[in-house]
Amino acid sequence: MMEKITPALQSVRAVLPRSLRTRLLIFILAAIVLAGAVQGALAYRGALAEADTLFDYHMQQTALALRSGLPVDAQGLGPGLDPEDENHEFIVQVWTNEGLRIFESAVGAALPQIAVLGFTDVQARGGTYRVFSMQTRSQVIQVAQNMAARRGMARALALRTLAPLAFMAPLLVLAVWWGVSRSLAPVERVRRQLAQRQADDLSPVSDAQLPDEVQPLVSELNLLFERVQRAFDAQQHFVADAAHELRSPLAALRLQLQGLQRAGDDAARAAAIERLSSGIDRATRLVEQLLTLARQEAGAAAPGAHTEPVDLQAVAQLALADVAPAAQARSIDLGLLDSDAATVPGNAEALRMLVRNLLDNAVKYTPAGGRVDLQVRRAADGQAVELTVEDSGPGIAEEHRARVMQRFVRETSDGAPGSGLGLAIVQAIAQAHSAVVALDASPRLGGLRATVRWPGVA
Repeated sequence: MMEKITPALQSVRAVLPRSLRTRLLIFILAAIVLAGAVQGALAYRGALAEADTLFDYHMQQTALALRSGLPVDAQGLGPGLDPEDENHEFIVQVWTNEGLRIFESAVGAALPQIAVLGFTDVQARGGTYRVFSMQTRSQVIQVAQNMAARRGMARALALRTLAPLAFMAPLLVLAVWWGVSRSLAPVERVRRQLAQRQADDLSPVSDAQLPDEVQPLVSELNLLFERVQRAFDAQQHFVADAAHELRSPLAALRLQLQGLQRAGDDAARAAAIERLSSGIDRATRLVEQLLTLARQEAGAAAPGAHTEPVDLQAVAQLALADVAPAAQARSIDLGLLDSDAATVPGNAEALRMLVRNLLDNAVKYTPAGGRVDLQVRRAADGQAVELTVEDSGPGIAEEHRARVMQRFVRETSDGAPGSGLGLAIVQAIAQAHSAVVALDASPRLGGLRATVRWPGVA
């Protein structure tokens, strides 16, 4: 059965117009027509019942009025009217108790004698008659009425009842059209606003006076505009950052290439090749960090991406393995302190990059032979998870800690290599995961302590 209904529904949907205004008008007008038809049917039934009651009472009264009005020895007397003037819709017959008809109201309008007293319906003269029979001491009086007359009167009563509705129907149609058009006017206003916009105009659309059913759609559209604007901003930042930051490495590579071309012996050539290789590595690292930052900022600009429960302790161990070779090369004690099992929602690879950048910064700026510790723990209030990276390096002055989270800002000396993007990448990933990054002094190791806090996930 459902297999038969589904194609029918699909065909109905295909026939319906796509315009919301037209659909509303069709459905409302169809409802008005249906209501009018139902009201007409009910009015007809009510009028028919009222006519039945009225005429049945009239027939009873007519019969009662004739109880003593005819002589018992009357012999088939008729009214003596012209046959053209006789009324065959309302007939009166009087019978003697012996079965002799002594009166009929119309010549040739004889109805069969009914043995049942009271009301009954009989078939006669090609139609249905309603007959009331009453017996007196010497006579049987029958009063009959053609049911077609009753139905005609019921139709007339029903038409008179529906006449005001038929008169008001055009006004009602106009009122419905005006109401639907007025209700959809804010939607049309939004359409005009969007049609007149330039391609780069992503400002919010006004949702004033919009219907409750449409307002959520416009709200979601505004949220989409906001996300697209953030994505455009991230793209523009990436282009600006790449143009600004790649200028110096490319110029340095060109100079190193010229030095290689001018090298007079093998030793000078080997030194130039080494410098060129180091310059290429730095440029590659810068491009990778720029791309990473652009991806993370684009992810932050598009909330609702796929997330999954991530074991933060397992991510920390993987990040430690990534940074371990660099720490060993500088004899830095890199380790994971006793940590709590903790799970946060997010992307495992992005969180691994966050921890790796924190560790990479700590190893880079910690003097050789120093120490870097990583720890995952639950906050003392039990309402958050914290990941902490501490080092024994020079740290960052308190007045500069907020500034180092920006792009291409470095507040440490010692000539450590870097582009100033590591903490900016950490900040972007943390924002995409609803986490907060805080920098302060390490009370244990004396250097910098970086804390990433996930509130409300413990």
